[in-house]
Amino acid sequence: MSVEGTGAAQPDVPQQGNRRIDRVLAEDYLDGLRELSLSDVRELRFESEQEEVDLSYIRRMIQGRLDIMRAELNRRDGVTSGTLVEGLAAILADEPRTPARGMGRHMSVEPSRADSHRRYVEALVADVDLSDVAARSTDELAHGMRTLSEEEQSVSAKRRAVQSVMDACSAEITRRYREGEADVESLLAQQRPTAPPG
Repeated sequence: MSVEGTGAAQPDVPQQGNRRIDRVLAEDYLDGLRELSLSDVRELRFESEQEEVDLSYIRRMIQGRLDIMRAELNRRDGVTSGTLVEGLAAILADEPRTPARGMGRHMSVEPSRADSHRRYVEALVADVDLSDVAARSTDELAHGMRTLSEEEQSVSAKRRAVQSVMDACSAEITRRYREGEADVESLLAQQRPTAPPG
């Protein structure tokens, strides 16, 4: 079993093949896209968007831990001054490095199973205590960075593939409105709040 979007073993997630990442990246996920109903296309896009958000969340956590190790190694090499603690808040800031792709202005999608994702990332370098990186040897930090870098590359590759699926769904929705197959006015009507019963 593995975390969605990753290959790390975790006990509380679906088995491979049932995961959202497996569905979104399956070869037949977009089969018959032009023939699907508009609501079905939107559902595919939303599912891929949710997976992109989760992968971005995992990627940011990995990058934050890489930043901690890199900062400590730079401090030892004299590249930076001061203590790691002084810059820790900036290093661990949980803000997206780039805006999420495919998100509408009013869409807010939160990571699913954030706790599982966090445990997964922590398990990647469980032998390197990031609460006291100064006590770790340079070799331990270098090994931890290699492990995290390899996983970051894997997650980034999956994220790019998922973004391609998102783009395909968005392009199909745009095509339908452009070619008159979908009614913009009906879409706006669906989005307007209904008046409360009097």
